[in-house]
Amino acid sequence: MPKKLSCKLILASASPRRRQLLQEAGYEFEVAPPGIAEPNTPPDGILPEVWAEALAYLKARSVAESHPDALVLGADTIVTHGGRIIGKPRDWDHARFILTRQFGGENDVITGLALLHLGRMERIITHVRTTLTMRPMTGAELEEYLAGGAWRGKAGAYALQEGGDKFVLAARGSKSNVVGLPLEKLEEIFSEIEEKYSQGI
Repeated sequence: MPKKLSCKLILASASPRRRQLLQEAGYEFEVAPPGIAEPNTPPDGILPEVWAEALAYLKARSVAESHPDALVLGADTIVTHGGRIIGKPRDWDHARFILTRQFGGENDVITGLALLHLGRMERIITHVRTTLTMRPMTGAELEEYLAGGAWRGKAGAYALQEGGDKFVLAARGSKSNVVGLPLEKLEEIFSEIEEKYSQGI
């Protein structure tokens, strides 16, 4: 049975992975990709979780302005290694550099979440962190992974759902968060929102 909220839910994302996660969780929703250019480089000194939340808010806000009577969900996932944000690779060589640097140690995957309902003056902004312990890639594994193209457009240059999981030794936290949407946290937020709306708050 589909999970239908008391108001329309809109996913402000063009990500097929986030859409699939929401669908598999059973939610009824529409998709409206945000009409903004996503900044590639964070300001100096900004905390990773603050940057993830800011990008999620910008995405949600750009869609919410055209849908004031809907609950709009924006999300942005970033990867950090040694406390530094690892962006999306520019090209093959940049992907090789990123993967060589971060595989064999701990990475934090942080997803910022923003839920906006302008008509009800609702604004929830938070984030979820998952820590992955990665094993080093051999030279052959690295070249094979690069040739597969799973690194393209991915924060940290890898995706668990496209072969990256075989390099994970341990994970602390939400697995769906690593794919792009922490479903456990969303379920909690949706429940709180529904209870508040049912009470007319």
